[in-house]
Amino acid sequence: MKTQRSAELWERALRVAPGGVHSPVRAFRGVGGTPRFMNAAHGAEITDVDGNRYVDWCMAWGPLIFGHAEPQVHAAARDALASGWSYGTADTRSLELAELITTHVPWVRRIRFVNSGTEAVMSALRVARAATGRDRVLKFAGCYHGHVDAMLVRAGSGLAEQPEPDSAGISTDTAHATLMAPLDDPAALDAVFQRHGRELAAVVIEPLPANNGLLPQRTEFLQHLVARARACGTLVIFDEVISGFRIAFGGMAEVLGIEPDLVTYGKVIGGGFPVGAYGGRAELMELVAPAGPVYQAGTLSANPVAMAAGFATLHRLLRDPPYALLEERAAQLAARLEAIMAAHSPRAFRVQRFGSLFWPVFGAAGEALETVRAPERIPQGHAAAFRGLFHALLERGHYLAPSAFEVGFLSTAHEPEHIESLARAFEAAVRAGILENVSR
Repeated sequence: MKTQRSAELWERALRVAPGGVHSPVRAFRGVGGTPRFMNAAHGAEITDVDGNRYVDWCMAWGPLIFGHAEPQVHAAARDALASGWSYGTADTRSLELAELITTHVPWVRRIRFVNSGTEAVMSALRVARAATGRDRVLKFAGCYHGHVDAMLVRAGSGLAEQPEPDSAGISTDTAHATLMAPLDDPAALDAVFQRHGRELAAVVIEPLPANNGLLPQRTEFLQHLVARARACGTLVIFDEVISGFRIAFGGMAEVLGIEPDLVTYGKVIGGGFPVGAYGGRAELMELVAPAGPVYQAGTLSANPVAMAAGFATLHRLLRDPPYALLEERAAQLAARLEAIMAAHSPRAFRVQRFGSLFWPVFGAAGEALETVRAPERIPQGHAAAFRGLFHALLERGHYLAPSAFEVGFLSTAHEPEHIESLARAFEAAVRAGILENVSR
């Protein structure tokens, strides 16, 4: 592939942006090499500035459930743009989207639109603290909730003790208000609640962790978590920024049959435009200004173009649900890749998936790979194997997320021929020994 134009733009970007990018994983630090600069996308394909075309398995990190530049969403955004793209007032488009969501998602009686998933989580935590009169929150290792100060915290040497910031610039006091527990560990969870349960304003979790690998949780663990929280008067916040409306219209909460007190959304509800939202029980959301004392505001919140694109996306999800089709195609993808590995490589391999999300996991030869449910159980050789595979697939016209710990997304624009093309590229890479020429 020709990459000269991308290389030139990368040199320019490094001079004007931290690390050359505006969100870290885009810099290819996890896989090495020079990022490809994209300038067009349609359906399941994305095109870079050198004219190379790729089948896109990243899909803007999840929101494009119907593919890039989907005609109905495009038309809705275009019509909204023609009417003016920012009002700073009450408007009909945000009302219609709010009514659609609150009508079809029973545990969301009130909703507030914001500009990102990070802002949604930050605001939901503020509501939880106001509602309970408590300061501390509990999160889980392996779950990501945006770059909110309180959520960029890792555990210290003891369970939920001496928490430390995961980023520079976070105060010690903020870090100490956050406790962290491991995923898929009921005993550890019980220990946290026994010691700190009455101090916790909220427990926040991705019900389908998908930011440090795809780590599906046992339903029993999530049910146990909710029971412990409610016994202590602790609010349950489901972070469904990725899973909301993509796994099912009601997200993982619908799949699990668990109603959270508060839920955060993003991605899909804007049809790919910048948007986030938080919602939940009416009495909790009525604490938000101007109805209540919890202040949160935003000039660009409920931007009319994003609201129009989101309404078109969610309306189509209701009218023509894609979930069975996406499940079928994701199963086909996983089966093809696993069969190829079994035939051509001694490495342990599995494709973890849930609905339209998938994540290839690499182990050592002879290693028994079970479902990975916590980050500490990811095989040691996984990242090195993925780096080689990423570049082999990129050169063969397939764009995966440039990190061994990010997941892939299917859209309805991914046809069987796209899956077969990926399988052929994957087989060529495996047969060429790409996965055997890395550290195990």
